[in-house]
Amino acid sequence: MTGILQGLLASIGGATPFLYAWGRGNSGQLGQNNTTYKSSPVQVGNLTTWSKIAGGNSSSLSIKTDGTLWSWGFNDGGQLGDGTTVNKSSPIQVGALTNWSQVSGGKSRTSAAIKTDGTLWMWGYNIFGALGDNTTVNKSSPIQIGALTTWSKVACGQLSTAAIKTDGTLWTWGANNHGQLGDNTTVNKSSPIQVGALTEWSKVSAGSYFCAVIKTNGTLWTWGNNDKGQLGQNNITSRSSPVQVGALTTWAQVACGPEFTAAIKTDGTLWSWGRNNYGQIGDGTTVNKSSPIQIGALTDWSQVSCGYGSMISIKTDKTLWAWGSNDSGRLGDNTTVNKSSPIQVGSSSWTSVAFGSNHALAIEG
Repeated sequence: MTGILQGLLASIGGATPFLYAWGRGNSGQLGQNNTTYKSSPVQVGNLTTWSKIAGGNSSSLSIKTDGTLWSWGFNDGGQLGDGTTVNKSSPIQVGALTNWSQVSGGKSRTSAAIKTDGTLWMWGYNIFGALGDNTTVNKSSPIQIGALTTWSKVACGQLSTAAIKTDGTLWTWGANNHGQLGDNTTVNKSSPIQVGALTEWSKVSAGSYFCAVIKTNGTLWTWGNNDKGQLGQNNITSRSSPVQVGALTTWAQVACGPEFTAAIKTDGTLWSWGRNNYGQIGDGTTVNKSSPIQIGALTDWSQVSCGYGSMISIKTDKTLWAWGSNDSGRLGDNTTVNKSSPIQVGSSSWTSVAFGSNHALAIEG
């Protein structure tokens, strides 16, 4: 499709849902059939059937509208799921199934996905039991975790995984050196364990050795490593079981980076906290914050994703904004200069966004 036609469709409210990528491309994670870095969005192929996206450690994953699963990029631990450990610089299909519904890329070369039947599947790097199959052996193809059909949401962190079932229970597994599994211990677990007995967990995100979860009542809870204030508790004390962040009941979405956290409230305001060495908190400084601070005064933020020292977000008007570390051009503004406040990236027709470790993915449409 020509750029003129794409522009015409956009102008009449019918922008075609192409997939774009930018940032570091050394392992093929941009899907351009090369290993070139890009400091502004570049289109991944010509397909308009991309539906859900996830960024991993120099790898990318996506589900298409037909339910097929695709991956590309870094593959040393088998995290692409194609039965090999060979990097791929263009999207490849994972198996032949058409019933994938959700996908997550880990910060330590693990991948996870849930099918429409509620089964949970994982693959990739398995040190400390991050795949949850009761082993520590890497897997280069998807393996089912248990036999349950009640998995609802999954998030891959740094050597650990967290997931929520349809009954609202929360489960974790993998490395637990900072208490990131939330079971009040620091003992690794190679198969899923339940965190407490509550049945009101709703949304989950996993960072580097910490987790953040929102309950159905809109409260926000964190645990694990807290050396940079990423738990939002106004201190740097690590926790091995969930602790509430403040007393508010208006949290709608949460995303964890390596050592920082971002969240959107029901009123559309954006908040962040934790490590800020690159300006990734977005408050115009590079000073760490151990409690949530509001980013600007706007009330139109709708999606947020965190990378390594960077953050990216979409507003309700479909504009895309990025800030923090700009190594390899991962902010997409055609520079490599760090930004400590949000800057707009490209046009105003973005519908979905995901950050990998050092690259970004977004669907326009």
